Amino acid sequence: MDVIDEARRLLEPRLGKRLLTRESAEFEERASVVFAGDDDPPALVARARDAEEVSAVVRGAASTGIPFAVRGGGHGYLRQGTVANGLVLDLRLLAGAEADPAARVGVAFAGTTAGEYTAVAERHGLATGFGDTASVGVPGIALGGGIGFLSRRDGLTVDNMLSAEVVLADGSLVEASETANADLFWALRGGGGNFGVVTRLRLRLSEAGIVTGGILAFEPDPRTVSALVAAAAEAPDELSLMINVMKAPPAPFLPPERHGTPIVIAILCHSGDPERADAALAPFRSAGRVLADLVRRQQYSALFAVAPPLSGVRTTQRTGFFDGVDDALAGAALDAIHGAPTATAVLNLRPMGAAIARVEPDATAFAHRGRALMATIGAADLDSGRANAGRDWAESTAASLGVGGAAYLNFLGESGPEATASAYPAATLSRLRAVKRQFDPQNLFRSNHNIAPIPDDDLARV
Repeated sequence: MDVIDEARRLLEPRLGKRLLTRESAEFEERASVVFAGDDDPPALVARARDAEEVSAVVRGAASTGIPFAVRGGGHGYLRQGTVANGLVLDLRLLAGAEADPAARVGVAFAGTTAGEYTAVAERHGLATGFGDTASVGVPGIALGGGIGFLSRRDGLTVDNMLSAEVVLADGSLVEASETANADLFWALRGGGGNFGVVTRLRLRLSEAGIVTGGILAFEPDPRTVSALVAAAAEAPDELSLMINVMKAPPAPFLPPERHGTPIVIAILCHSGDPERADAALAPFRSAGRVLADLVRRQQYSALFAVAPPLSGVRTTQRTGFFDGVDDALAGAALDAIHGAPTATAVLNLRPMGAAIARVEPDATAFAHRGRALMATIGAADLDSGRANAGRDWAESTAASLGVGGAAYLNFLGESGPEATASAYPAATLSRLRAVKRQFDPQNLFRSNHNIAPIPDDDLARV
């Protein structure tokens, strides 16, 4: 009996028809992840409904040795929510969100998306900051960091995690917080899915029902990019934003002749006193020649609608940090975008500082808090040939612009020990490896940006 048959024998009595094989009618749909790829599908998909079933699947994977992956929102750029010829634990049935407005605490279960959680919290005029995409899974974005439209005011998503319910590699269910399993809680906040399966998160809620935000689209002028970056450095905490130097999307607010040509787009969110919004936004509106101004008072969740459809796209990412952007760098970025071979090509800049920088670097496993900007080069296309050319373009563009070195875990587009190590300072990575040794010594959870358990000889030095 091979490991697939053994895993099926162990799990079928518990899951019944929710253990999908390649012959199951819904297998193809449930086995897929968001981004397209050419790897073989898994052999089994286990659709758990609660933490006890998650525990059973984890124990089954550990005892059989079958290749194992955990799928939440399925947005990992390297398709790590699936594993060829192995077992995928699909968490989407373990979904749901709750909000306690009096305590300012939200709850997200393992299969909950950012959009679903935000819709529940928004009924009370509250939110927890995630990224910029509604369909991303809450645990996935939270465990890697989480930077988006509320981050300069409230900190990263990891800074707003209050506790986590986690199924460990031995199948046990534990709570992690500042006062219980504190080392595990530290590692979860920036260490990704290396330490267990998070089945429930408790998160801090803050006021963010109605905000002043939306898109500002500009002519492709290098001076506009540097002016936007300079304005972000002086902006109040209540203003978070992203700056995209990109190929213009086929959006109705842009003239057809602009589609597919270089453009500069800022997506802004002012979540403070609305009386102060216009003054805070003025330096951004004056950064260049405006093609479209869609900034207005609206629901915070409406900002998620800006993200493009992603399903089936083939994508390449290169990520790093900048401490500033001058006209020369911005001009080089615009030139690179003009020559990109893919339908989508972007330099995404996410200003940091403010509340992000006020957290001590060793307070969580996300340690790159002193940098001014997170920078990501991305290329995406539905066509595999153009996507392959986009991989070369992204790599050469990142090298020419200096995007590299220290990296953001959630945006890594490369795999392997060197790529994972780029997301952490050496001391942080050593501590993460020590926690990994404690909670997953056999490295069961390795279909991710993997952090290997620290060996005996190095443990005493951590």
